[in-house]
Amino acid sequence: MSEVLVTPGRLDRWTSNFLGRHGATTLNTVDGALVGFAGDGSWFEARLPFGRRYVGPATTEAFEVACAPPDDWGLLLVRKGGFAVARLNGSTVLADKVGQRHVQGRTKAGGWSQKRYARRRDQQAEEAYRAAADHATRVLADTPALVVGGDRVALETVLSRTGMTDRVVARLADVREPRRGVFEEALLDASAVTISVTNA
Repeated sequence: MSEVLVTPGRLDRWTSNFLGRHGATTLNTVDGALVGFAGDGSWFEARLPFGRRYVGPATTEAFEVACAPPDDWGLLLVRKGGFAVARLNGSTVLADKVGQRHVQGRTKAGGWSQKRYARRRDQQAEEAYRAAADHATRVLADTPALVVGGDRVALETVLSRTGMTDRVVARLADVREPRRGVFEEALLDASAVTISVTNA
């Protein structure tokens, strides 16, 4: 099984390509997803972004309409050395902040030197988490739905400090250090359809 992210506007083309490879395909709504069963035994499962369940007609057109982003949602990316946060209305960014903090890497030194480096690294990570939490609180405020990504420990630390854990509706996988380019990619991924494909 493979998994791909497809922007809603390309869903109809993606489905047409699937039909071209696998033949006639029947669409059904199954367990909150749009599922396509091909004549050769292959099938795909498309899930809505933002953790939503799909309960509409079994057509790509109706599914695409259901992909529309919420009127109020946020994105939060956190890794030990940086963060990115944004508040959006639909696909329009209302406010955002991308920041980096230097966090020292591990050292091969032993003894007291190793302990000193470890303390410094922990202190730098603490400063990075504090900055991320402060900006998340300011930008996201009462945003009801969050898409998050990044390092698990760093992310959970910031979420717990902001009290936003229960607002998380979806998590992005494999988010790199949150620079501006990564942040912009994550905005697209947050609104994308997740499609799992099983070939016969």
